[in-house]
Formats: sequence, C-alpha cells, structure tokens
Amino acid sequence: MEIRILGSAAGGGFPQWNCNCYNCAGLRQGTLQARPRTQSSIAVSADGLNWMLFNASPDIRTQMLSFSALGPGRAIRGTGMVAVLLMDSQMDHTAGLLTLREGRSLEVYCTDRVHQDLTRHFPLFNLLSHYCDINHHTIPIDGSSFTIPGAADLRLTALPLRSKAPPYSPHRYDSQLGDTIGMHIDDLRTGHKLFYAPGLGEFEAHLRPAMEGSDCLLVDGTFWREDEMIRAGLGKKSAREMGHLPQTGPGGMLEQLRAFPRQRRVLIHINNSNPILDETSPERAILDAEGVEVAFDGMTLSL
Repeated sequence: MEIRILGSAAGGGFPQWNCNCYNCAGLRQGTLQARPRTQSSIAVSADGLNWMLFNASPDIRTQMLSFSALGPGRAIRGTGMVAVLLMDSQMDHTAGLLTLREGRSLEVYCTDRVHQDLTRHFPLFNLLSHYCDINHHTIPIDGSSFTIPGAADLRLTALPLRSKAPPYSPHRYDSQLGDTIGMHIDDLRTGHKLFYAPGLGEFEAHLRPAMEGSDCLLVDGTFWREDEMIRAGLGKKSAREMGHLPQTGPGGMLEQLRAFPRQRRVLIHINNSNPILDETSPERAILDAEGVEVAFDGMTLSL
C-alpha cells in the first residue's frame, strides 16, 4: 500500500493567507525552520496506478499537479483517481470537489450524514450536478467493510468518531454518528493496514482494535495545547470544542499513542498555530523522543 500525503495542514494551510502568528510570520520571513503545507488530503493505492483520494481540499489542484500519478495520461482527459472519499463535510475537506468539475463523473463516497450536509446545507453536490455526474456511494458506519471498483485490493472499514459537524451544519452542537469518520484500510495482498483519522476528537473504545491491528496510525495533529488558539489570540474555542484532541495534557494524543509502540505513528492536519511546525522547537523534540512523526506535503508512506 502506498500513501501519499497531498496536504498535511489544517484549514487555511501554512502559512495561512491572513495570519501573522509566530509560525506564519516566521515562515514568510525565513526565520522559522519549517515547511509550507497545503490543506489536509491523502491519496492511497495498492498498485501505484489507481488511487483513492481521501478528502478534497481547496488546494486540490496544486496537490494533484505536484503528484503525477493523479494526472492525465490514459486518455485525452483522465486521472489516476478512481474515487473521492470524504471523512466529514468540513469545507476544508470538501470544497476541492468544485475544482474537479471538469471530469465526466465523480465517484464520491461519504456517510449519509455528510451527504445530507452537502445537499441541503452546503449544497456542493447540487451545484456540481450541473457540471458533471456525481455518483454518490454511501459509506456504511455499522462496521461492515467495502471495496471500491478500480481499487479492489484495498478493503475499507469506516469507524465513526466523536468530533464536531461543520459550523454551517444544523447539528454542529448535536453531533451524530457519521458526521466524522476514521478509516481502516487493509491491503488484501500484503496484509498491511492503515488507520487514518484526521479529525479525532476522542479516543473511544471501539477504535482500539483497529488501531492495534494497524501498521501505521495517521491521526489528528491539529493542536499542541487545549487552549492553543485562545493563548495565541487566534480564537475563543479550545481544541476539544473544535473537535480535535490536543497532543498534550491529560488524555492527550501523545499519552494515548504510547499504547501503540509497535505502530508507525504520524500526525496530520497540523494547524498553523501548532509549535511542532517549527522543526527546531522543544515541542518537536518531544515528538522525536516519543517516536512520533509529523506529516509533510509530498511525504510517502509505504506499507
């Protein structure tokens, strides 16, 4: 299984276009040892030819142009992408679908909850139907597995996550099963497995078997501290109020990941405020000591 990190940042990317925080200003000025990052998305393939796209960020055009495997070549107009799978209905994970409207059709997989949001409240599917065919496929959240035509060697199982629906959703403060999912991906040829959860707000008991059985955990790395946005003067909500488990503090991501020493552990969806973006920071040194990696755009994971 090949996993390509197309984008590794949280919403807004890094640097964020209107942000002058320590990290964003330092990256622009060249005083921070860090990499620019686009908004979170990954591509996964069993054969290196047929790729599943997980989330379609607003930066998808740039991301696809930087990765030739997703480009044309098989026809006058074509792509190595066989389907788009949505982990939630957040704008930074779905708005990129608008960029893909030139295709003849889009095979889009999402939960019923996400489909509801994207047809009623942020009607992307309705808009796109005027430009191309939208072939919607429901992702089951009852624990049953499924495969995707063109990528049948990869078996997928969605895992509901306790997180937050988007701010525009009428159930923002009344989250339901299917608002946010993680994905367990099993390579049927090699037996290697990936657990992917860029929006992980809480470690729930039902996630542990999938995580223990995986070779790699690619999980939410949005915030370092619970009060990060408040402390930096960038917002008024805590990490958990925004649906993300911070890396530090009681029950935080680092504490939880210590239970999985055998797995390769990689953080993705890094917010521009997070000090781990600075590769020389004390916080990054803590991650290094814990054996936890930080995803970057263009990173390839081979399982």
